[in-house]
Amino acid sequence: MSYDTQLPHPQTPAPAVMRNGLGTAALILGIIGTLSGFIPLFFWLAGILGVIALILGLVGTGRVKRGEANNKGVAVTGTILGLASLVLSVVGAVITFTAVSDAVDEIDKTLKDSATSAPATPGGSAKGKGESKKDKPLAADETAAYEDGLEVTVSAPKAFTPDEFAVGHTEGNKAYKVTVTIENKGKKAFDTSGTLPNARAGKDGADAEMILGEKLDVAFEGSVLPGKKVTKTFAFDAPAAAKVLTVEIQPAMGLEHDAAQWDLKIG
Repeated sequence: MSYDTQLPHPQTPAPAVMRNGLGTAALILGIIGTLSGFIPLFFWLAGILGVIALILGLVGTGRVKRGEANNKGVAVTGTILGLASLVLSVVGAVITFTAVSDAVDEIDKTLKDSATSAPATPGGSAKGKGESKKDKPLAADETAAYEDGLEVTVSAPKAFTPDEFAVGHTEGNKAYKVTVTIENKGKKAFDTSGTLPNARAGKDGADAEMILGEKLDVAFEGSVLPGKKVTKTFAFDAPAAAKVLTVEIQPAMGLEHDAAQWDLKIG
């Protein structure tokens, strides 16, 4: 008796599906990092994600080369996107830091331009705006010097008799003339428009009215170029018993210069 023996044919195993989660993670992080890199303020996020994506992508590519995974395209793309994220991160950081630096410089420049230059006594340095209020009044022929090169000088007062057409003089009071000189030692032209002196006299510090008349000025006008000066003559009406005429001058209207005061002896 013979038996027909038929051995079963061995079945070829189906190829295993090889996965590469690291490559996929690198791709996802690389995409997010690249998109973040196009926003300069998110440069830090692009840098972090770019580093992680680059590392995961390189490791995933290594697994493909060793035959442990078969999604080479995903791993390589993740690596490239990780590198792109790093490049965009650097560019974003440069843009952000440059913008911040420019903004800080602009703010500093604005503050310096708007900072008030306080007057200083002759031979002294200009003081800050807060300190200028504590300064003593200047005397006749002394100069108020400002940091931008502007200098203002008020002369000693001279008694005079207003003519019959003068306005602002009260009978029984005394009239005094002072000369005010503005000299520009700076580098830019100074607009004197709006610069005019105010005065007080007497124990009560009452306003000394400005006298208007022939050969008397009312206010400064026009510009003073660098290296030039301009002189005006003003007159004030003071009580007969007044011993001091206080003259105050604000160089032009605005906040660029503090007002300076002179205590001038009269009587």
